[in-house]
Amino acid sequence: MPSDPILAILSEAKKLAQRYRALTGKPLGITGEVAEYEAARILGISLTPARQAGYDATEGKGSDLRRLQIKGRCILPGSKPGQRVGSIDIDKEFDAVLLVLLDENFDATAIHEASRRAVIDAITAPGSKARNDRRALSVSKFKSIGSVRWPK
Repeated sequence: MPSDPILAILSEAKKLAQRYRALTGKPLGITGEVAEYEAARILGISLTPARQAGYDATEGKGSDLRRLQIKGRCILPGSKPGQRVGSIDIDKEFDAVLLVLLDENFDATAIHEASRRAVIDAITAPGSKARNDRRALSVSKFKSIGSVRWPK
């Protein structure tokens, strides 16, 4: 059992989410919380209090403080291409977006980062209702506009 109490709780939540998906075929809805904690644990960033508008974590110190939105996506074996990242609120303050990719066990497999400018340019590019109205990028589009911060 992990010594960090949050890690211990998330370990149990991951098991419950896996059982729930096996029984119902639907996700339990813990991906965002797991992604935030995994990003903080792996990258050493500081999570903000709940309900912080625009960003979920900060990185750096003083005037070099960067504000990061964190998105998570669980990629199951055999899943169809074109999966989407959750809606990104480009009207709020943030410096970059992290995309934490999780496997079927909710373990992080990679973390990608895209700058604010790259995200806004991709979301506002003409041609896609999903991008323009829902402000949602596909995982592959996010990867193409960003860079890998951490591979497993």
